[in-house]
Amino acid sequence: MPAHDHGCSHDHGHGHDHALVDFGRAFAIGITLNMIYVAAEAACGVLFGSLALLADAGHNLGDVLGLVAAWLAFHLSQRAPGGRYTYGLRRSSILAALSNAILLLVITGGIAWEAVRRFYAPVPVEGGIIMAIAAIGILINGATALLFLRGRHHDLNIKGAYLHMMADTIVSAGTVGAGALILWTGAVWFDPLVSLVISAVIVMGTWSLLRDALNLSLDAIPAHIHREAVETYLRGLPDVAELHDLHIWGLSTTDTALTAHLVLRDGARSDIARQVANDLKARFHIGHVTVQIETTAMAENCDLRPDHVV
Repeated sequence: MPAHDHGCSHDHGHGHDHALVDFGRAFAIGITLNMIYVAAEAACGVLFGSLALLADAGHNLGDVLGLVAAWLAFHLSQRAPGGRYTYGLRRSSILAALSNAILLLVITGGIAWEAVRRFYAPVPVEGGIIMAIAAIGILINGATALLFLRGRHHDLNIKGAYLHMMADTIVSAGTVGAGALILWTGAVWFDPLVSLVISAVIVMGTWSLLRDALNLSLDAIPAHIHREAVETYLRGLPDVAELHDLHIWGLSTTDTALTAHLVLRDGARSDIARQVANDLKARFHIGHVTVQIETTAMAENCDLRPDHVV
């Protein structure tokens, strides 16, 4: 019986790759439109002294960075493994997500600080300008969201792009509301108030990104996979007497790997690795599976058998 076997069913994000190829033009159009809008919105925010526009520009910049990271990670993931990078550069998508989350939190902190200061030292703003710029944002963000509408049910990255653009559309609508309130009441404090609300929205969205990116960086089990369910499946296989040294981690933001030692019952067939790999791919979307097959006697001498040993 071999001491090691490698399941031959792999899913290195091929569905994800095809989705990005199919939506490559959507990414290019979305990134270009939103970068132009972010630059124009930030410039108008500085020119007219609108913190709400600056806050919304920061939010939109975060989504542009997310689109760029998805595009860049796709291209880096195509590099063949070699040299010291035995998995290629697929993990770059995790690093991109982590850096984007940290950058967004820093920017948002600065905007929130300035918003609080402006409550005590109000700065006159043009409500009409705010409404006009934010209305353009509704059109651009809404149009970008529609670019990803068709693929949102088939690819998590496409779905993420769609949801971010829809959220931006809603935030821009809120900014239009702030401009209308300023025009109606003359109360300029609506501008920092809206900026604080937008900052809170950014933090809530970014916090989960930061948490998930940190977890993946530390080789945690991806959030969509439940370890107990995987263990129950493996331990429930008819030929398996024991399971140990189970590890599940993210190779990238879309790909998951698993390694485990399976101890077979006496007289059991030893060619179950392919079945295990196929089942883990179909049931749990774990595409890179490596299992080590052991007899009971081999398991007794396995240094990795105790749970506390890594």
